[in-house]
Order: sequence, then structure tokens, then C-alpha cells
Amino acid sequence: MLLKTFTRASGRFYSTLPHSNYQFLQRSSVPMLHFQASLPRLPIPELSATCTRYLEAQQTLLTPEAHATTTKLAQDFQNGPGKELQVRLKAVDSANKHTSYISEPWFEMYLSDRAPLPVNYTPLLGMKLIPAAGASVATQVANILITSARFMRALRAQSLAPEVFHLNPQTADSALWKTAVKLSPQIGATYVSYAFKAFPLDMSQYQGLFSATRIPQEGKDKIFRASSDPQHVVIMRRGNIYRLDILDRDGNIESPSVILGRVRRLMATSEAHDSPQHPLGIMTTQNRNQWAEFRQHLEGLSERNRRNLQLLDSGILCVCLDDISYSPEDVTCRVRDYLFSNASNRWFDKSLSVTVSKDTRAAITFEHSWGDGVAVLRYFNELYKELSTQPIVTDDMEGSANDEGATELLSFDYDDKLKAGIETALKNHSEVENSLDVNYMMSDVGKKHCKAVQVSPDAVAQLTIQLAYALISGGGTTATYESCSTAAFRCGRTETVRPATMATRALCQHLLASKGHAGPEELALLRQCSDKHTKLTKEAAMGQGFDRHLFVLRYLAAKDGLIPEFYKDTAYGAINHNILSTSTLSSPALEIGGFGPVVPDGYGIGYKIDNDMLGAMVTTYRSKRNGVEFVQALSDAAKQIREILHVQDKK
Repeated sequence: MLLKTFTRASGRFYSTLPHSNYQFLQRSSVPMLHFQASLPRLPIPELSATCTRYLEAQQTLLTPEAHATTTKLAQDFQNGPGKELQVRLKAVDSANKHTSYISEPWFEMYLSDRAPLPVNYTPLLGMKLIPAAGASVATQVANILITSARFMRALRAQSLAPEVFHLNPQTADSALWKTAVKLSPQIGATYVSYAFKAFPLDMSQYQGLFSATRIPQEGKDKIFRASSDPQHVVIMRRGNIYRLDILDRDGNIESPSVILGRVRRLMATSEAHDSPQHPLGIMTTQNRNQWAEFRQHLEGLSERNRRNLQLLDSGILCVCLDDISYSPEDVTCRVRDYLFSNASNRWFDKSLSVTVSKDTRAAITFEHSWGDGVAVLRYFNELYKELSTQPIVTDDMEGSANDEGATELLSFDYDDKLKAGIETALKNHSEVENSLDVNYMMSDVGKKHCKAVQVSPDAVAQLTIQLAYALISGGGTTATYESCSTAAFRCGRTETVRPATMATRALCQHLLASKGHAGPEELALLRQCSDKHTKLTKEAAMGQGFDRHLFVLRYLAAKDGLIPEFYKDTAYGAINHNILSTSTLSSPALEIGGFGPVVPDGYGIGYKIDNDMLGAMVTTYRSKRNGVEFVQALSDAAKQIREILHVQDKK
């Protein structure tokens, strides 16, 4: 076993091997925000192009008669109120060049929604099991805390490597690329990087990762971000809430032995703490107005309550310890627990939470209003890399935490009103928990099969979802949403890809009619699906979708209290009632991912396509949709698609 030695120098701890600078995860030679000033601004599409794309997406969902009605409304909107709103939007955008036209309305949408956060706004990333067998929970947690702190300190010192998508991965380590962009003025660095087919991404959301919380308020929540650097993290176990310091008074990361000792001591003392009869964390599962009223009353009850809530809000991150072990087959059980089941042991308002189970499995959930997947996935990947390849703490390390004041059980004062509120929340969330179903599908359709016939793996995954829906609905097509990042632009968020196209509908109906026949004709139709999906994805990534543009124009109209007839069309409501809500993330660290359905009668589909397999996690409300039936249809659809992909092999 590699031994690590630590020395104190200038008040900071350093590791001789493998971490030459213990305090910072990275010391990038290219400054973290070197590209930020030169990132292109998110473009506002031309209104005519937006209406054309919208009508094309509607063609898949509407009868010819209904589509004619929607076309007339779109034309009237384009030539009337839409034209005025477009002028207003461009004026607002021109006056706010530091951001994007979608940023403020998107924040407003999230923070004004009164729906509970779990299921609706807390996506899950489940990490692959770290191969270091035998590591204890305390060791795993200590390493998570240390790596998180090192990531955070590098982020705040702006020494984290900039987020760049390299079309050629070898460019990332290219001395020529690094030299060229470093020598370039910030105002033009992005365009120099483009010459190397290296595409810098927006990093404005990274500030929301740590020491941040969504605070419930009547009508509209707010995002709290600590103005100073807190020393502590929040630990939850069995519904109890603890403070644990990981930084010293100077803001430096405590030594590994000290952090390990504190974690071990907290875990030992928490063994003696019974689960509270009134766990406060359950309140973060409630309607936001109800939680806001409860929290205001809680704060007004005592100074201790106010102080401990401030500690919760400002904590660097939240680590939830679940006294549960899972077998490899318990995939859906893990997703249920991580997403919503063990809600008394969660603080869903925190920007970032890491859950660690008794078998040392780890998962991340995050509150969605402050940001999207790019920043979280970067943290997730860096965390996995450190935990799996060079963990600082080992089980045989001695802990040295004698300062009992560095850990603390956070207790709260309740009156009868608050106790009754928690009891109601427990009952309400139990009903939600029982109403949700989680199912999993895995197929042997992989990227290698797609690349062999030169089709997009994501297009194949989305076609599988479309065919599954067609199988259970007798050939039907429905509103489908796929999230696409616009992080290539300054303060970009996401755009929508609409995977249900005329091409996918044609192939699905053809396969139903031919009972799944696989031949050259079907492969040609599949390629048409892939070409169309690739085109839509590229347009969305370049800010040329239609959803966000129409959303913001409606947002501006609503400010005046005058909603154009275009938005009152039932077809507009239907295409935004996303029965199939889908999202994918590509990461070598990711085992499972998931989120809840976005409408009561919908499916939440988190999928991943690897080299050899396609996996999908599907959430549904039991009273509205049969998740088991849909997952079986997904499996059947994948088999049909696989046969088409292998058509050339049969020649």
C-alpha cells in the first residue's frame, strides 16, 4: 500500500505523493475563467425560423386539420404580437450583454414553481461502486469531504482547469494548445481555442455548487449563497442533522487524519442518537409555500433555530449517511432511496448533496434551479477519479480529532404547530412515495453497433423510446423532451430537442405494420431518423431550437398581462405537456441516473448508452402509467432496433 506523508508548511498541508498540493485539486496553467469573456452570446433565433421549427415538431403530433389551425395561429403570431415581442427581447438582450436572454426567465420559472423539490427538481447521479473493496464508510466519507474541499478551493481560487470540450481528446494535454490559448488575450481566447477544435464551455454556474441553498419563500424562492467561506459541511444520519468542520479558521483544509478522526467520532456518537420523532428534513419535501410558512415560524421560535438554519444554509455541501446496504441487483431500490424514499434523511434545498450508503456506494442529487448538468457532472467526475484512483485517506490511517467543538448535533425547538406540520409532511410524502414507481431496462444495444452502420447512438436510444411508446399506444406519438446543453454560450442553460419526428413516426409505424421486420429498407429508415435527430441536436446546442425562444417571448407577454392567442392553442399546451421527458449523461463514473416524471401522466426516462449496452431508468406515477409495461416495451423495441443494426452482418 502506498504510504502518504503530510507536512505543515505556511499553515497548509501538503501530500508528498500522489498529491503535490493538498489544498487545491488543480493548479491549471490555463486560468479557469480565461475563456469566459470571449464566449459567444446565446443567439436569439429569428422568429420566422422558430415558428417553422415549431410547426415541424407539431406536424408529428397533430392531424392535418389541427395542424392547419396551429399554422394559422403561428403565422398571425409571427406577423403580429410576436414581432413586437421579438423587438422587446432583442432590446432587453442588448442591455444585458453580461448574461443570456434565457437566464433570468429560467431562474424565475424554477424559483416561482411551488411544487415540492424531490421528484420534480432533484436529479440523481449514481456513482459506480469504487473498486477499493473493504473501505469503511468513514474512510469513504472522509475522502469525499477532502476531494470536495479541494475542488471547492480550486474553484474559488480560479485554479480549476477551464471546462473545454475537446473534439480530439489528445488536445487536452497538448502543450501547443495550452501555450496558444494562454498567450491569447481573454477577449479572443475562445476563438483561438476553436482553431484546435477545442470548445470552451460556460462556467458561470459553478459558483452555485457549494455553500448554497434554495430558501423557501411565499410565491417565489430565493437562492442563498454564503458571502464568506464557511468551515463546515452538513451531515445527516437517521434524520439527525450535524455540523462537521473540514476547514480551519484560515480557510485551509484540515489534515486528512483530522477530518477522518472527526468523521469517525461523529459516526460513533451518532450511534447513540435515536431517529427523531419529528425529522426536520422532511419539510424540504413539501409544497414551497407551505414550507416557507413553516420555516418562518420555526425561525421566529428561537435564536437556536435561526442559528442552526443558517448553518444548514451555509454548509459547503450536505452528506447523507444511509444505514442501508444494497446488492448489485437492487438498482431500482437505490434509485428510489436516493431520489425520494429516505426523505427524512435529506435536505433537498441544498444545492449539492452526496448520499453514502452502508456499503460505501455514493450518489449525488442537486437542486436544479441554480444550474444544469455541466457543473455537477464535472464535480461528479473529479470526485470519482480521486476516490477510485488516488484516495488520500485509507482505513489504516489513524484519526487525530480531539477538538469536540468541530462536530455538533443541530437541535431545533418545536411547538405543537411545528410538530403537527412535520407529522403532516411525513404523511404527505409517504403518499407521494407510494404513488411512484421506478423500473429499469438494460439492453445489449451499444454505441459500437450504432457506429458500425454510421448512425448516432443518441438517435438510436431516442428511437427506442419512440418505438416503445408506439408499441403500448397502438402506433401513437406523443410530446417528447430531450434536454440539450447550451453551455457553449455565455450563461447558457439548456434547449429542447424534440426527438419525435416525422422520420421516427414513419419507422415506428412501418415496424408495427411489418411486425418488426429488419432489412435494408428498415436500416435506410433508421438512418433517416438518425440524420434528422443529429440535425435537431446540433441546432439545439447552437441555440437554434424553438422552445426557449417561445418560452421567453411568452414570459415577456405575461409581464404585460396579455397572452397572445398563439399560446392559448391547445396544441401549444399539448407539446409542452411532455409525456416522455428524457435526459442522458455520458460519464465513465456514472452507473445510474434518474429523475421524476415532469407531468402526472408522464414518464421520467434517464438513459445511458455505452459501448455495449443501453440502460434506461423509468419513473412513473402508478395511478397514471404502467411503468412495468413501458420498460417491457423498451426491451422489445431495443431488440427490434438491434436486429436492424445487424442487417449488414447477415449479408
